[in-house]
Amino acid sequence: MKNSLIYTLFSALLFTACSQNKPDPSKADNVNTPADQQVALAAPYATKSVRNYCKVIGWPVDKTPIAPAGFKVNLYADNLNNPRNIYIAPNGDVLVAEANTEIKGIKKIGAEIIGAAGSQNLGKSANRITLFRDSNGDGVPDKRSVFLDNLNQPFGMLILGNSFYVANTDGLWRYNYTSGQTQINGPGKMILALPAGGYNNHWTRNLRANSAGTKIYISVGSGTNVAEHGMENEVRRADILEINPDGSGERIYASGLRNPAGIDFQSETGVLYAVVNERDDLGDNLVPDYLTSVKEGGFYGWPWSYFGQHPDPRLKVKRPDMVKKAIVPDFALGSHTASLGLTFYNGGMFPDTYKGGVFIGQHGSWNRSKLVGYKVTFLPFTNGKPAAKMQDFLTGFIADSAKQEVYGRPVGVTVAKDGALLVADDSGNKIWRVSTNK
Repeated sequence: MKNSLIYTLFSALLFTACSQNKPDPSKADNVNTPADQQVALAAPYATKSVRNYCKVIGWPVDKTPIAPAGFKVNLYADNLNNPRNIYIAPNGDVLVAEANTEIKGIKKIGAEIIGAAGSQNLGKSANRITLFRDSNGDGVPDKRSVFLDNLNQPFGMLILGNSFYVANTDGLWRYNYTSGQTQINGPGKMILALPAGGYNNHWTRNLRANSAGTKIYISVGSGTNVAEHGMENEVRRADILEINPDGSGERIYASGLRNPAGIDFQSETGVLYAVVNERDDLGDNLVPDYLTSVKEGGFYGWPWSYFGQHPDPRLKVKRPDMVKKAIVPDFALGSHTASLGLTFYNGGMFPDTYKGGVFIGQHGSWNRSKLVGYKVTFLPFTNGKPAAKMQDFLTGFIADSAKQEVYGRPVGVTVAKDGALLVADDSGNKIWRVSTNK
Protein backbone atom coordinates (compact mmCIF):
# COMPACT_ATOMS: atom_id res chain seq x y z
CA MET A 1 0.00 0.00 0.00
CA LYS A 2 2.81 2.39 0.89
CA ASN A 3 4.50 1.87 -2.45
CA SER A 4 1.19 2.35 -4.25
CA LEU A 5 0.57 5.66 -2.47
CA ILE A 6 4.07 6.88 -3.24
CA TYR A 7 3.72 5.85 -6.84
CA THR A 8 0.36 7.66 -7.16
CA LEU A 9 1.85 10.81 -5.66
CA PHE A 10 4.82 10.75 -8.01
CA SER A 11 2.59 9.97 -10.97
CA ALA A 12 0.58 13.09 -10.29
CA LEU A 13 3.63 15.27 -9.91
CA LEU A 14 6.05 13.83 -12.43
CA PHE A 15 4.30 11.88 -15.14
CA THR A 16 3.28 13.52 -18.35
CA ALA A 17 1.08 12.05 -21.02
CA CYS A 18 2.85 9.96 -23.59
CA SER A 19 4.23 12.34 -26.19
CA GLN A 20 2.39 12.59 -29.49
CA ASN A 21 5.70 13.32 -31.22
CA LYS A 22 6.66 10.03 -32.80
CA PRO A 23 10.24 9.18 -33.75
CA ASP A 24 11.20 10.26 -37.24
CA PRO A 25 11.87 7.00 -39.12
CA SER A 26 14.37 8.82 -41.31
CA LYS A 27 16.61 9.37 -38.31
CA ALA A 28 18.89 6.50 -37.38
CA ASP A 29 18.67 5.08 -33.88
CA ASN A 30 22.13 3.55 -34.15
CA VAL A 31 21.25 0.21 -32.60
CA ASN A 32 23.49 -2.78 -33.38
CA THR A 33 26.13 -0.70 -35.11
CA PRO A 34 29.80 -1.59 -34.68
CA ALA A 35 31.88 1.57 -34.45
CA ASP A 36 34.09 0.52 -37.35
CA GLN A 37 31.05 1.08 -39.57
CA GLN A 38 29.75 4.56 -40.28
CA VAL A 39 27.33 5.69 -37.57
CA ALA A 40 24.72 8.17 -38.79
CA LEU A 41 23.56 9.93 -35.65
CA ALA A 42 20.30 11.83 -35.57
CA ALA A 43 20.51 15.60 -35.26
CA PRO A 44 20.06 17.07 -31.77
CA TYR A 45 16.41 17.93 -31.09
CA ALA A 46 15.23 16.16 -34.27
CA THR A 47 12.41 15.03 -32.00
CA LYS A 48 11.13 16.66 -28.86
CA SER A 49 12.63 15.45 -25.60
CA VAL A 50 9.87 13.82 -23.56
CA ARG A 51 9.18 12.40 -20.13
CA ASN A 52 7.60 9.00 -20.69
CA TYR A 53 7.93 7.04 -17.48
CA CYS A 54 6.98 3.42 -17.13
CA LYS A 55 4.45 2.18 -14.62
CA VAL A 56 5.56 -0.97 -12.81
CA ILE A 57 2.57 -3.27 -12.27
CA GLY A 58 4.44 -6.33 -10.96
CA TRP A 59 4.59 -9.88 -12.27
CA PRO A 60 1.41 -11.98 -12.40
CA VAL A 61 1.60 -15.37 -10.71
CA ASP A 62 3.24 -18.00 -12.93
CA LYS A 63 4.42 -15.43 -15.49
CA THR A 64 8.13 -15.07 -16.28
CA PRO A 65 10.32 -13.24 -18.78
CA ILE A 66 10.78 -14.94 -22.15
CA ALA A 67 14.03 -16.55 -23.31
CA PRO A 68 14.90 -18.01 -26.76
CA ALA A 69 14.00 -21.54 -27.75
CA GLY A 70 16.16 -24.07 -25.96
CA PHE A 71 16.21 -22.07 -22.72
CA LYS A 72 13.95 -21.96 -19.68
CA VAL A 73 13.35 -19.21 -17.14
CA ASN A 74 12.75 -19.85 -13.46
CA LEU A 75 12.26 -17.61 -10.46
CA TYR A 76 15.48 -17.91 -8.47
CA ALA A 77 14.66 -15.51 -5.62
CA ASP A 78 11.68 -13.37 -4.65
CA ASN A 79 10.62 -10.84 -2.03
CA LEU A 80 13.77 -8.76 -2.34
CA ASN A 81 13.92 -4.99 -1.95
CA ASN A 82 15.22 -3.45 -5.18
CA PRO A 83 17.93 -5.98 -6.10
CA ARG A 84 20.33 -4.03 -8.32
CA ASN A 85 23.47 -6.12 -8.63
CA ILE A 86 24.59 -9.76 -8.33
CA TYR A 87 28.02 -11.18 -7.50
CA ILE A 88 29.11 -14.82 -7.51
CA ALA A 89 31.51 -15.83 -4.75
CA PRO A 90 34.30 -18.30 -5.60
CA ASN A 91 32.40 -21.09 -3.79
CA GLY A 92 29.25 -20.38 -5.85
CA ASP A 93 27.30 -18.38 -3.29
CA VAL A 94 25.11 -15.70 -4.89
CA LEU A 95 25.34 -12.24 -3.31
CA VAL A 96 22.66 -9.68 -4.13
CA ALA A 97 23.00 -5.96 -3.39
CA GLU A 98 19.63 -4.43 -2.44
CA ALA A 99 19.58 -0.65 -2.67
CA ASN A 100 17.76 2.17 -4.41
CA THR A 101 17.51 5.91 -4.81
CA GLU A 102 16.17 7.35 -1.59
CA ILE A 103 13.43 9.97 -1.98
CA LYS A 104 12.88 11.61 1.37
CA GLY A 105 10.48 14.41 0.56
CA ILE A 106 8.49 16.29 -2.04
CA LYS A 107 11.18 18.97 -2.29
CA LYS A 108 13.48 16.36 -3.81
CA ILE A 109 11.27 15.97 -6.86
CA GLY A 110 12.95 17.08 -10.07
CA ALA A 111 15.47 16.15 -12.70
CA GLU A 112 17.93 14.83 -10.13
CA ILE A 113 15.71 11.83 -9.33
CA ILE A 114 14.28 11.15 -12.75
CA GLY A 115 14.19 7.45 -13.45
CA ALA A 116 13.28 6.52 -9.89
CA ALA A 117 9.66 7.12 -10.89
CA GLY A 118 9.90 3.96 -12.97
CA SER A 119 10.34 1.90 -9.84
CA GLN A 120 7.90 1.17 -7.06
CA ASN A 121 10.77 1.17 -4.58
CA LEU A 122 11.00 4.87 -3.84
CA GLY A 123 11.37 4.91 -0.07
CA LYS A 124 14.19 4.03 2.26
CA SER A 125 16.92 1.93 0.69
CA ALA A 126 17.35 -1.61 2.06
CA ASN A 127 21.12 -1.04 2.17
CA ARG A 128 22.01 -4.71 2.51
CA ILE A 129 23.58 -7.66 0.75
CA THR A 130 21.68 -10.94 0.80
CA LEU A 131 23.30 -14.34 0.30
CA PHE A 132 21.74 -17.30 -1.52
CA ARG A 133 23.21 -20.81 -1.54
CA ASP A 134 22.20 -23.74 -3.73
CA SER A 135 23.70 -26.64 -1.78
CA ASN A 136 22.61 -29.50 -4.06
CA GLY A 137 23.06 -27.76 -7.41
CA ASP A 138 19.45 -28.04 -8.54
CA GLY A 139 19.20 -24.36 -9.49
CA VAL A 140 17.04 -23.51 -6.47
CA PRO A 141 18.66 -21.86 -3.43
CA ASP A 142 18.06 -23.70 -0.16
CA LYS A 143 19.70 -21.12 2.10
CA ARG A 144 19.13 -17.39 2.38
CA SER A 145 20.73 -15.03 4.86
CA VAL A 146 21.55 -11.37 5.34
CA PHE A 147 25.23 -11.34 4.46
CA LEU A 148 25.93 -7.70 5.33
CA ASP A 149 23.69 -4.78 6.24
CA ASN A 150 23.70 -1.21 7.55
CA LEU A 151 25.39 -0.11 4.34
CA ASN A 152 24.95 3.07 2.29
CA GLN A 153 23.47 2.26 -1.11
CA PRO A 154 25.74 -0.72 -1.87
CA PHE A 155 26.25 -1.91 -5.43
CA GLY A 156 29.65 -3.33 -6.42
CA MET A 157 30.94 -6.45 -4.62
CA LEU A 158 34.27 -8.26 -4.84
CA ILE A 159 36.14 -11.06 -3.08
CA LEU A 160 39.94 -11.11 -3.20
CA GLY A 161 41.57 -13.74 -1.03
CA ASN A 162 40.39 -13.23 2.54
CA SER A 163 38.81 -9.84 1.87
CA PHE A 164 35.28 -8.89 0.89
CA TYR A 165 34.84 -5.48 -0.72
CA VAL A 166 31.61 -3.54 -1.11
CA ALA A 167 31.25 -0.24 -2.94
CA ASN A 168 28.82 2.02 -1.14
CA THR A 169 27.83 5.20 -2.92
CA ASP A 170 30.26 7.19 -0.75
CA GLY A 171 33.14 4.80 -0.27
CA LEU A 172 34.80 1.44 -0.78
CA TRP A 173 34.79 -0.81 2.29
CA ARG A 174 36.84 -3.91 3.05
CA TYR A 175 35.89 -6.71 5.48
CA ASN A 176 37.59 -9.90 6.61
CA TYR A 177 36.11 -12.88 4.76
CA THR A 178 36.37 -16.65 5.00
CA SER A 179 35.15 -18.81 2.14
CA GLY A 180 31.72 -20.22 2.88
CA GLN A 181 30.68 -17.84 5.61
CA THR A 182 27.06 -16.78 5.37
CA GLN A 183 27.25 -13.53 7.31
CA ILE A 184 29.81 -10.85 8.03
CA ASN A 185 29.70 -9.71 11.63
CA GLY A 186 33.10 -8.11 12.09
CA PRO A 187 33.84 -4.44 11.49
CA GLY A 188 34.90 -3.17 8.12
CA LYS A 189 37.14 -0.35 7.08
CA MET A 190 36.60 2.33 4.47
CA ILE A 191 39.72 2.19 2.34
CA LEU A 192 38.66 4.79 -0.23
CA ALA A 193 36.19 7.67 -0.05
CA LEU A 194 34.04 8.19 -3.15
CA PRO A 195 31.89 11.13 -4.31
CA ALA A 196 28.35 10.35 -3.21
CA GLY A 197 24.95 10.46 -4.88
CA GLY A 198 24.20 11.47 -8.42
CA TYR A 199 21.70 12.29 -11.12
CA ASN A 200 19.16 9.64 -12.14
CA ASN A 201 20.54 6.71 -10.14
CA HIS A 202 24.20 7.52 -10.77
CA TRP A 203 24.82 6.57 -7.15
CA THR A 204 25.97 3.07 -8.15
CA ARG A 205 29.66 2.19 -7.81
CA ASN A 206 30.72 -1.06 -9.46
CA LEU A 207 33.84 -3.17 -8.83
CA ARG A 208 36.08 -5.53 -10.79
CA ALA A 209 39.62 -6.82 -10.24
CA ASN A 210 42.21 -7.79 -12.82
CA SER A 211 43.03 -11.49 -13.21
CA ALA A 212 46.11 -11.21 -11.01
CA GLY A 213 44.10 -9.57 -8.23
CA THR A 214 46.62 -6.75 -8.01
CA LYS A 215 44.32 -3.90 -9.09
CA ILE A 216 40.71 -2.99 -8.37
CA TYR A 217 38.61 -0.93 -10.79
CA ILE A 218 35.73 1.24 -9.60
CA SER A 219 33.13 2.78 -11.88
CA VAL A 220 31.75 6.16 -10.79
CA GLY A 221 28.97 7.83 -12.77
CA SER A 222 28.56 11.55 -13.34
CA GLY A 223 26.76 13.69 -10.80
CA THR A 224 24.69 15.44 -13.46
CA ASN A 225 23.34 15.00 -16.98
CA VAL A 226 25.89 17.20 -18.80
CA ALA A 227 27.84 18.96 -16.04
CA GLU A 228 25.14 21.60 -15.72
CA HIS A 229 26.39 22.44 -12.22
CA GLY A 230 29.98 22.87 -13.31
CA MET A 231 32.93 20.54 -13.73
CA GLU A 232 34.16 21.45 -10.27
CA ASN A 233 31.34 19.21 -9.01
CA GLU A 234 32.44 16.30 -11.21
CA VAL A 235 35.84 15.57 -9.70
CA ARG A 236 36.53 11.79 -9.81
CA ARG A 237 33.20 11.28 -11.57
CA ALA A 238 32.29 9.90 -15.00
CA ASP A 239 35.46 7.88 -14.51
CA ILE A 240 36.78 4.41 -13.91
CA LEU A 241 39.24 4.56 -11.04
CA GLU A 242 42.10 2.14 -10.40
CA ILE A 243 43.49 1.35 -6.95
CA ASN A 244 45.59 -1.23 -5.13
CA PRO A 245 43.69 -3.78 -3.00
CA ASP A 246 44.54 -1.80 0.15
CA GLY A 247 42.99 1.38 -1.29
CA SER A 248 46.27 3.09 -2.13
CA GLY A 249 47.62 4.21 -5.48
CA GLU A 250 44.41 5.74 -6.83
CA ARG A 251 44.49 7.02 -10.39
CA ILE A 252 41.93 7.71 -13.10
CA TYR A 253 42.14 4.74 -15.44
CA ALA A 254 39.68 6.19 -18.00
CA SER A 255 37.44 9.26 -18.11
CA GLY A 256 34.57 10.88 -19.99
CA LEU A 257 32.30 7.87 -19.33
CA ARG A 258 28.98 9.37 -18.26
CA ASN A 259 27.71 6.40 -16.28
CA PRO A 260 29.77 3.22 -16.72
CA ALA A 261 27.60 1.17 -14.36
CA GLY A 262 28.43 -2.18 -15.93
CA ILE A 263 32.10 -3.20 -16.13
CA ASP A 264 33.70 -6.58 -16.77
CA PHE A 265 36.96 -8.07 -17.99
CA GLN A 266 37.10 -10.16 -21.13
CA SER A 267 38.96 -13.20 -19.85
CA GLU A 268 40.65 -14.15 -23.14
CA THR A 269 42.27 -10.76 -23.71
CA GLY A 270 42.27 -9.21 -20.22
CA VAL A 271 40.63 -6.09 -21.68
CA LEU A 272 38.23 -4.11 -19.48
CA TYR A 273 34.83 -3.35 -21.03
CA ALA A 274 32.04 -1.03 -19.91
CA VAL A 275 28.44 -0.33 -20.83
CA VAL A 276 27.76 3.36 -20.58
CA ASN A 277 24.41 5.00 -19.90
CA GLU A 278 24.56 8.16 -22.03
CA ARG A 279 23.05 11.65 -21.71
CA ASP A 280 19.41 12.78 -21.84
CA ASP A 281 17.23 15.50 -23.36
CA LEU A 282 18.52 15.65 -26.96
CA GLY A 283 15.56 13.80 -28.47
CA ASP A 284 14.33 10.26 -29.02
CA ASN A 285 17.35 9.10 -30.98
CA LEU A 286 20.21 10.74 -29.07
CA VAL A 287 22.42 9.71 -27.48
CA PRO A 288 22.97 5.97 -27.94
CA ASP A 289 24.15 4.07 -24.90
CA TYR A 290 27.19 2.02 -25.80
CA LEU A 291 29.51 -0.88 -25.07
CA THR A 292 33.19 -0.15 -25.32
CA SER A 293 36.59 -1.53 -24.50
CA VAL A 294 38.18 0.80 -21.99
CA LYS A 295 41.63 2.03 -22.91
CA GLU A 296 44.09 2.98 -20.19
CA GLY A 297 44.15 6.76 -20.10
CA GLY A 298 41.30 6.92 -22.61
CA PHE A 299 38.80 9.81 -22.76
CA TYR A 300 35.30 9.06 -24.06
CA GLY A 301 33.81 12.53 -24.49
CA TRP A 302 31.52 13.35 -21.55
CA PRO A 303 30.39 16.06 -21.17
CA TRP A 304 31.97 17.86 -24.12
CA SER A 305 30.97 15.41 -26.84
CA TYR A 306 29.05 12.20 -27.42
CA PHE A 307 29.73 9.00 -29.36
CA GLY A 308 33.16 10.18 -30.30
CA GLN A 309 33.64 13.74 -31.48
CA HIS A 310 30.06 15.06 -31.71
CA PRO A 311 29.97 18.26 -29.59
CA ASP A 312 27.09 18.61 -27.18
CA PRO A 313 25.24 21.79 -28.28
CA ARG A 314 24.10 22.70 -24.76
CA LEU A 315 27.45 23.42 -23.17
CA LYS A 316 28.20 27.10 -22.70
CA VAL A 317 31.90 26.43 -22.28
CA LYS A 318 33.39 24.95 -25.46
CA ARG A 319 36.35 22.60 -25.28
CA PRO A 320 37.37 21.63 -28.82
CA ASP A 321 40.60 20.23 -27.41
CA MET A 322 38.65 17.72 -25.36
CA VAL A 323 36.29 16.90 -28.21
CA LYS A 324 39.29 16.10 -30.39
CA LYS A 325 40.55 13.60 -27.79
CA ALA A 326 37.26 11.67 -27.51
CA ILE A 327 37.43 7.98 -28.42
CA VAL A 328 34.62 6.48 -30.52
CA PRO A 329 33.06 3.61 -28.54
CA ASP A 330 32.91 0.11 -29.95
CA PHE A 331 29.18 -0.58 -30.22
CA ALA A 332 25.95 1.42 -30.06
CA LEU A 333 23.19 -0.09 -27.92
CA GLY A 334 20.26 2.22 -28.65
CA SER A 335 19.29 5.59 -27.23
CA HIS A 336 17.84 5.80 -23.73
CA THR A 337 17.88 2.03 -23.19
CA ALA A 338 19.57 2.54 -19.81
CA SER A 339 22.12 -0.18 -20.50
CA LEU A 340 23.49 -0.84 -17.01
CA GLY A 341 24.31 -4.53 -16.59
CA LEU A 342 27.25 -6.33 -18.22
CA THR A 343 28.77 -9.78 -18.01
CA PHE A 344 30.87 -11.87 -20.36
CA TYR A 345 29.64 -15.42 -20.76
CA ASN A 346 32.35 -17.89 -19.79
CA GLY A 347 30.10 -20.61 -18.40
CA GLY A 348 29.77 -24.19 -19.59
CA MET A 349 25.98 -24.51 -19.81
CA PHE A 350 24.99 -22.44 -22.85
CA PRO A 351 25.70 -23.42 -26.47
CA ASP A 352 29.11 -22.56 -27.90
CA THR A 353 27.63 -19.61 -29.83
CA TYR A 354 27.38 -17.78 -26.50
CA LYS A 355 30.95 -18.39 -25.37
CA GLY A 356 32.91 -15.17 -24.98
CA GLY A 357 29.96 -12.92 -25.81
CA VAL A 358 28.34 -10.34 -23.55
CA PHE A 359 24.95 -10.11 -21.89
CA ILE A 360 23.67 -6.58 -21.28
CA GLY A 361 20.89 -5.62 -18.88
CA GLN A 362 18.84 -2.75 -20.30
CA HIS A 363 16.88 -1.17 -17.47
CA GLY A 364 14.61 0.77 -19.85
CA SER A 365 13.83 4.28 -21.00
CA TRP A 366 12.07 7.30 -19.53
CA ASN A 367 13.32 9.95 -22.00
CA ARG A 368 11.77 8.56 -25.17
CA SER A 369 8.25 8.68 -26.63
CA LYS A 370 8.11 4.87 -26.92
CA LEU A 371 9.48 2.56 -24.26
CA VAL A 372 12.77 0.94 -25.27
CA GLY A 373 15.10 -1.37 -23.40
CA TYR A 374 13.41 -3.37 -20.64
CA LYS A 375 15.23 -6.53 -21.71
CA VAL A 376 18.50 -8.42 -21.59
CA THR A 377 20.40 -8.52 -24.87
CA PHE A 378 23.31 -10.62 -26.11
CA LEU A 379 26.20 -9.56 -28.32
CA PRO A 380 28.46 -12.25 -29.83
CA PHE A 381 32.22 -11.70 -29.86
CA THR A 382 34.75 -13.09 -32.34
CA ASN A 383 38.49 -12.60 -32.05
CA GLY A 384 37.96 -10.42 -29.02
CA LYS A 385 35.56 -7.95 -30.64
CA PRO A 386 31.81 -7.54 -31.24
CA ALA A 387 31.06 -9.73 -34.24
CA ALA A 388 27.40 -9.38 -35.18
CA LYS A 389 24.15 -7.62 -34.45
CA MET A 390 22.88 -7.47 -30.91
CA GLN A 391 20.22 -10.08 -30.16
CA ASP A 392 17.28 -9.99 -27.77
CA PHE A 393 17.80 -12.68 -25.14
CA LEU A 394 15.40 -12.10 -22.23
CA THR A 395 12.25 -10.16 -23.06
CA GLY A 396 8.65 -9.92 -21.85
CA PHE A 397 9.26 -7.23 -19.23
CA ILE A 398 6.92 -4.78 -21.03
CA ALA A 399 3.30 -5.61 -20.25
CA ASP A 400 1.56 -2.94 -22.35
CA SER A 401 3.65 -0.43 -24.26
CA ALA A 402 0.68 1.80 -25.06
CA LYS A 403 -0.08 2.17 -21.35
CA GLN A 404 3.62 2.38 -20.39
CA GLU A 405 3.08 -0.66 -18.16
CA VAL A 406 5.95 -3.01 -17.33
CA TYR A 407 6.17 -6.06 -15.09
CA GLY A 408 9.72 -5.33 -13.98
CA ARG A 409 13.06 -3.91 -15.05
CA PRO A 410 16.27 -5.91 -15.53
CA VAL A 411 19.56 -4.47 -14.29
CA GLY A 412 22.47 -6.60 -13.08
CA VAL A 413 23.38 -9.75 -15.00
CA THR A 414 25.93 -12.40 -14.05
CA VAL A 415 26.84 -16.02 -14.72
CA ALA A 416 26.32 -18.49 -11.89
CA LYS A 417 28.87 -21.18 -11.11
CA ASP A 418 26.78 -23.80 -12.98
CA GLY A 419 26.69 -21.60 -16.12
CA ALA A 420 23.13 -20.31 -15.76
CA LEU A 421 22.45 -16.60 -16.26
CA LEU A 422 21.09 -14.70 -13.26
CA VAL A 423 19.22 -11.44 -13.84
CA ALA A 424 18.38 -8.87 -11.17
CA ASP A 425 14.90 -7.40 -11.68
CA ASP A 426 14.95 -4.44 -9.31
CA SER A 427 11.39 -3.17 -9.78
CA GLY A 428 10.04 -6.73 -9.78
CA ASN A 429 12.02 -7.48 -6.60
CA LYS A 430 13.13 -10.79 -8.09
CA ILE A 431 16.14 -12.68 -9.42
CA TRP A 432 15.49 -14.68 -12.60
CA ARG A 433 17.52 -17.73 -13.60
CA VAL A 434 17.95 -18.65 -17.28
CA SER A 435 19.21 -22.14 -18.04
CA THR A 436 19.14 -24.59 -20.96
CA ASN A 437 16.46 -27.23 -21.38
CA LYS A 438 18.97 -30.05 -21.06
